Amino acid sequence: MSTIPISTEGYEKLKKELARLKSERPAVIEAIALAREEGDLRENAGYDAARERQGMLEAQISYIESRMSKFNVIDLATLGGDRVTFGATVEIEDMDTGDVKKYTLLGPDEADHASGTISVQSPVGKALLGKREGDEITVDAPRGKIEYEILSVAFQSAN
Repeated sequence: MSTIPISTEGYEKLKKELARLKSERPAVIEAIALAREEGDLRENAGYDAARERQGMLEAQISYIESRMSKFNVIDLATLGGDRVTFGATVEIEDMDTGDVKKYTLLGPDEADHASGTISVQSPVGKALLGKREGDEITVDAPRGKIEYEILSVAFQSAN
């Protein structure tokens, strides 16, 4: 069984999300019961909607629960070094366009490109792992190969 890296903060966030989802169960069950009382279930849109919500809720709960035992929880404050690893904040420059981007490498369950985090399992994340400041990487992207230079590597504990 392979493990999935996740930060302490990401793990706590998922635990809270799981608790929130489980707390919604009674309301969904009640909605199903109320819709059943309306009569014919074949043409009962309220019943269909409640059952669909229940299915989505249970799928989300099952998904999170199935991953919880696979998580390798890592405290970002304990990380450091000069090589890119999980938890590193990396500044990279597109060598063609000069665009500079800054990413923190996290696990797939907490990566959010919009907030500046990417998965260590993403193409950019994989290319960065093990590299140092000044190294160059090539990433296969839909628009073709993109070359980046690593401008800096930092860790939360060093901030």
